[in-house]
Amino acid sequence: MKQILHSLILGEGKPLIILHGFLGMLDNWKTLGTSYSENGFQVHLVDQRNHGKSFHSPNFNYDILSDDLLNYMNHYEIKSAAVIGHSMGGKTAMQFACSYPERVNKLLIADIAPKFYPPHHQDIINGLNAIDTTNLKSRNDADQQLKKYISNLGIRQFLLKNLDRDENKKLCFKFNLEVLSEKMDEIGDNISSTDSYSGPTLFLRGDRSEYITKNDIELINLHFPIAKVETIENAGHWLHAENPEQFLEKSLPFLIKN
Repeated sequence: MKQILHSLILGEGKPLIILHGFLGMLDNWKTLGTSYSENGFQVHLVDQRNHGKSFHSPNFNYDILSDDLLNYMNHYEIKSAAVIGHSMGGKTAMQFACSYPERVNKLLIADIAPKFYPPHHQDIINGLNAIDTTNLKSRNDADQQLKKYISNLGIRQFLLKNLDRDENKKLCFKFNLEVLSEKMDEIGDNISSTDSYSGPTLFLRGDRSEYITKNDIELINLHFPIAKVETIENAGHWLHAENPEQFLEKSLPFLIKN
């Protein structure tokens, strides 16, 4: 039996599926998801495998993540949907749109290009692996341990949202840290050079982020021939959290337009 991704479904209307980024979870999109649900969409906030409350698995690459989304849509009898993906979720969304174009009517990619990114989260992975969860007493205790590796408080708070209590009331991470630590090359992987999706596509990038550069526009247009690229001001890689008002302002007309 196929395992189905965990999700939170908000509102009624046209299906809109939102995929979080690396080490994230569906909670990261609740505020924007609620706004979309108030504008005529049935919003599916989805935890990808090895993240949030979804199942853990040693198998992890974008073809597999794409098929997880296909299984999810089949389970909920969604014929086609608008899909938003941020960072790692954006790679999943791109791969899914290229593999199953008839299932995607709008594609919105948040701050990621279809290229290969060398592993660049090693400090985060090292810091998370250094946390002694067997003796962890509080989130603050974890923060003190993580601070030795990551100075940015916002990043630490984002990561530590993943701490939860297991059935024995012990603190542990929701994500599958062991597998994700081993799959850094797969997380940075590009989509195939021959893959393309010709439907309506919008890329949003943060003006303080280096994930999408001017040099990436040609590659984006190669894979997504009618894509538009727009910029969110006063935002880095977590543009949807850093400037949610402008993210909504730029994304909603694209999603609503027939």
